[in-house]
Amino acid sequence: MKEELNILIQAQYPLIYLVTSEEERAEQAIAAIAQSKPQQRVFIWTVTHGIVEYGQPRTTTQHNTVSPEAAIEWVIRQKEPGLFIFKDLHAFIDAPVTTRWLRDAIASFKGTQKTIIIMSPVQQVPIELEKEVVVLDFPLPTMAELNQVLSGHLADSRNRRLTTDAREKLLKAALGLTRDEAEKVYRKAQVTAGRLTEAEVDIVLSEKKQLIRRNGILEYIEEDETIDSVGGLEELKRWLKQRSNAFTERAREYGLPQPKGMLILGVPGCGKSLIAKTTARLWGLPLLRLDMGRVYDGSMVGRSEANLRNALKTAESISPVILFIDELDKAFAGSAGSADSDGGTSSRIFGSFLTWMQDKKSPVFVMATANRVERLPGEFLRKGRFDEIFFVDLPISEERQDIFNIHLSKRRRDIARFDIEQLAKVSEGFSGAEIEQAIIASMYDAFAQEREFTQLDIIAAIKSTLPLSKTMTEQVTALRDWARQRARPAASSVAEYQRLEF
Repeated sequence: MKEELNILIQAQYPLIYLVTSEEERAEQAIAAIAQSKPQQRVFIWTVTHGIVEYGQPRTTTQHNTVSPEAAIEWVIRQKEPGLFIFKDLHAFIDAPVTTRWLRDAIASFKGTQKTIIIMSPVQQVPIELEKEVVVLDFPLPTMAELNQVLSGHLADSRNRRLTTDAREKLLKAALGLTRDEAEKVYRKAQVTAGRLTEAEVDIVLSEKKQLIRRNGILEYIEEDETIDSVGGLEELKRWLKQRSNAFTERAREYGLPQPKGMLILGVPGCGKSLIAKTTARLWGLPLLRLDMGRVYDGSMVGRSEANLRNALKTAESISPVILFIDELDKAFAGSAGSADSDGGTSSRIFGSFLTWMQDKKSPVFVMATANRVERLPGEFLRKGRFDEIFFVDLPISEERQDIFNIHLSKRRRDIARFDIEQLAKVSEGFSGAEIEQAIIASMYDAFAQEREFTQLDIIAAIKSTLPLSKTMTEQVTALRDWARQRARPAASSVAEYQRLEF
């Protein structure tokens, strides 16, 4: 990005929009570019102090350039080449007079080696400037930059005895943080433990999780269950276990491409979300949940797109990582007709997400689930978007036995007193979630009577439940018909054959 910024400045681009919340790092990068060119100065505008030259104290307010219009007019009058950084101009940029002054500045900059750089954490470009502005995202610190932060902290704290392995783990733990956040979290680890060692990686990770949660869009998920806690779905499990080392350097040397992602379709309650969560533990990767409902923000034009962009940028910065999107069909169901309902926000979000999935180079594995395939835009289902599309059907008898064994074993050590085969037979048409709820209901009944729950309690709970396969027969049948030709079965081939026979 810094190289691209340098090229744009050398090519005399008049207006650059730099999306970042790290003002100090971005200023230093721009100043370094200016230093390589003789007679090119850097000026910074803020609404609190007006225009001040970079490196000068900002204690005196330049009243004649506090307003954005006066500041842009001042820039136009300058005869010498320069870089003019405008901070948080997005709050004023929609005003007609500000937009007009910017267009006047662009017209006057031809051949002058002057560039206005709008610096803001929010991207907001008026339609009048879309053809004139270049938008760049300022990246989060690299491992090398974080290493400088860590080295400076160790020098200040006189804690120089840090092994190479411990240093690498502390740096990887801080990936995805800004420079300021990394400095604070290293200080916290130092204060908590007295010194920085490999043992303090958990402190850094804990703070990092809080920072991720703080943005309100990404959620750091920790799952205690293993993939063996999922009943059935043997073909899907085999596919995932084959790729458990797909993000290692050994896989790159072998010539394997990095997996893009997978889409899991199926009947609600059959383990789609659980398989996504347990994959993170199987692969040893962090799991981030992207809440698409929180992406949409109607308080400000362009805010939703900025939310998505920041969330994806954060996921990329801590990669390799699994990005989990639950119920994708609900997130993008209205994208086709969004021009009438939300001014096109949904369609722009959808387009941005598709473009990112197609172009991303970072090892971010997208795991998405969906219940209603007819609601998904066709662009999601074309080949190449995901590595594989799996279909999770209702469990057959053998799979239901596995599910009963798993849930009963979680709650009681001795399950020999239960006839698992009979329970599987009476629960025909039940999903895994419905089986679990039947066991819980039987336990509540027995607990209220101050006794141990029995086989008959579970059977009674099953018979009093109307499963989803009965209440939504048409929807389940339509989903099966669609998946038969277009998706890969998540169960083993034997189980799938028995299903077709049934």
